[in-house]
Amino acid sequence: MASHPAAEEDTELRQFLIGIGRGATGALLFGLPMLMTMELWQLGFYIERDRLLLLVLVNFPLLVALAHSVGFEKTYTLSQACRDAMIAYGLGILMSAIILLLFGDLKLTMPLSEVVGKIAIQAVAASIGALLGRSQLADQSGSGDATDDNDVKGEGAVKDQMSGNYGQELFLMAVGALFLNLNVAPTEEIILISYKMTAWHALVTIVASIAIMHAFVYAVSFKGTHQAPADTPWWHILVRFTLPGYIVAMAVSICVLWLFGRLDDKAITQMLMSSVVLSFPGAIGAAAARLIL
Repeated sequence: MASHPAAEEDTELRQFLIGIGRGATGALLFGLPMLMTMELWQLGFYIERDRLLLLVLVNFPLLVALAHSVGFEKTYTLSQACRDAMIAYGLGILMSAIILLLFGDLKLTMPLSEVVGKIAIQAVAASIGALLGRSQLADQSGSGDATDDNDVKGEGAVKDQMSGNYGQELFLMAVGALFLNLNVAPTEEIILISYKMTAWHALVTIVASIAIMHAFVYAVSFKGTHQAPADTPWWHILVRFTLPGYIVAMAVSICVLWLFGRLDDKAITQMLMSSVVLSFPGAIGAAAARLIL
């Protein structure tokens, strides 16, 4: 017996509104650490406007690609992914503005450029969080839109796609690295740690970052841990996924440091040290993204 069109429309609307609610919750949950960070408040005031514009412009295609993977609902066309990305960006802007007003960091007497700058920076992480809200806050009972093809059932590992979706794997790692980097890159501690480190500290940090990445995804049996085919040698996984993932995390770290002005007027050695320091949380974020997205 065919279902009534009106009932189907009501169901679709309900699922969409549920997705919006999850998105708003995700924007708040994942964006709150940045919204309560003093360095981010200050950064919105003094960041160079051309770099801020670049960050905003880069964020939208990133959201479009992410929406195709973990949007409010399954997307099959570019227009649907763009719609989800615009909704996520809107939720990120709205939640950022509300929380900054609540904390007294936005005032009516502020120049418009300062208000826009503060909201624009905060909205990047909040908009990513809005999209992550679907995959992380979805109902796991199997009802509604929560059951996807890429949901993980039970606690077991999932078979690794060694030959397919390689570009998507690297993209998700970049998103994870970016999200975690945005939370810590503006802080003074990154620069302080980089000044205290020696070359040996940096080398050990790089090795530790790679080892943690590999363990996160393949060794310690977290929910969603990837499992390579039995005949795959260990070095193949390391070379194909872990090392490229660390390079992605390093590249994202360098870009974020540059966007936030942390590399300005610095010697090459100090730039590298800062990048190694930021790549440590970036690598963890990249590895975590492969598990949860």
